[in-house]
Amino acid sequence: MAQGTKPMLVGAGRRDEALVSGRPWRARGSGLLAAVAAVFTLLQLLLVRPSLGLGWDEVVYVSQVGTDAPAAFFSAPRARGVPLLVWPIASWSSSTVLLRVYLAVLSGLALYLVLRAWRHLFPARVLAAAGVLFATLWVTLFYGPQAMPNLWVAFGALLCVGCFVRARLDRLDDRAVWGVLAGAALMSWMRPTDAVWVTLPLLVLTVAARHWRLGAALATGLAVGGIQWIIEAYISYGGLRERLNEASRIQGDLGWNLAVDDQLRSLVGNTLCRPCDIPTPHASVYVWWFVVPLLAAYGLMVAVRGGRTARTLIPLACATTAAFPYLFLIGYAAPRFLLPAYALLAIPVADAAFSLVTAPNGRWRPAVTAVAGLALVGHLAVQYTVLDRTVDRTTASRVEWARSAAELHRLGVRPPCLLTGHEAIPVAYYAGCHSGSMGGHNGNITRAEIRDAARRVPVGALTVPGRTPPDHARDWKLHPLDGMDVRIAPAPLAGGTA
Repeated sequence: MAQGTKPMLVGAGRRDEALVSGRPWRARGSGLLAAVAAVFTLLQLLLVRPSLGLGWDEVVYVSQVGTDAPAAFFSAPRARGVPLLVWPIASWSSSTVLLRVYLAVLSGLALYLVLRAWRHLFPARVLAAAGVLFATLWVTLFYGPQAMPNLWVAFGALLCVGCFVRARLDRLDDRAVWGVLAGAALMSWMRPTDAVWVTLPLLVLTVAARHWRLGAALATGLAVGGIQWIIEAYISYGGLRERLNEASRIQGDLGWNLAVDDQLRSLVGNTLCRPCDIPTPHASVYVWWFVVPLLAAYGLMVAVRGGRTARTLIPLACATTAAFPYLFLIGYAAPRFLLPAYALLAIPVADAAFSLVTAPNGRWRPAVTAVAGLALVGHLAVQYTVLDRTVDRTTASRVEWARSAAELHRLGVRPPCLLTGHEAIPVAYYAGCHSGSMGGHNGNITRAEIRDAARRVPVGALTVPGRTPPDHARDWKLHPLDGMDVRIAPAPLAGGTA
């Protein structure tokens, strides 16, 4: 194998000439990537709106380090990466706007840094185009300013895979080895199981090609990020196998489940499709989903012809394994699950697109460029429409939680307090209460514990309007809230404490 960057590029073709590290790339390439990252941050702030309240999963993560409400139940599949991510803001401020701005800026910076990890592998314009393709997906923009793990797994995947390819092609690139470790640690800290799926091809390749240094970096990164999850498994669940089994149960018992159609239907803006019984959206919403694999395959053909197979094949392999469990092993869908796969596919797809619109001599093909431009404009219009509707819908649900919390305060349910039942976790957070559930995915309290709490603090049982309440709450006074009912226990004894 050739050592160093320049020998690797000899005879690789006209576009690889731009891969040589030097001042022109640093000045022009870095500027392009910085511009893409800045626009990504700006679009988040303009289109998603920093005033958007916290969602259900966000409440769970933020409450672990926030001061507004007691920590919500933290179920087996979750990891502590997001609480660490939001800690610099949530630990001292209750401002959702400030948290959104912080995450938008941080995600824009992360996009810039992880794209730079590929700078010795693809021309600047390809990386900038890849950033545009990934950053303008409605699901990327929607989750950019949110306290959720999947986009950060995607950033970690881009960093880890890009640095892995660099280190494999140039064994003197020590920075790339550290990048592999950092990317693996970021993924594993956010979602350990996703990190394993993303890095599976890399682990296989290190063993097959005996890249022991890269293998050690990968293993160390996964261990550094996942050690807290493993320790917590033994402390709270009785062992790693037990936690994995519990996580599988919560996710609907992982096994062969064809969820491709569920993911397709969720592209209309359904952030959690469980059960996914909504109609298939119009073809304009999901046509890009079928174009991307075709472009990725064409990009691989171009790479093979250009003698640079590894830098395209490896991210495609990692994208495939990242998507596999969410397409074939889980019985429901959420668009955010596939963000790591979309991020890894973006670079080969962008490379393929430039191959289509430019001739071998470097000149633009006017007809193909015009068609591609029109297709891109249509794609962006659809993405904006889906994003706008998704933001409006989610904003409405979170406003309902806030109104319900305000009404509970008016009814005397104030901290310290306890809410159980339907949507108890988000409503309790907005009200500043503890939340509890007697069963299901978030089961963490018994009927006896609820009755005992009712003797000391205000307790409310939330239900869907008209739904039969639990036995212990049937005699409690009924009050309608915004989209739900609450039955409030008789006033506790004076001087009670949580």
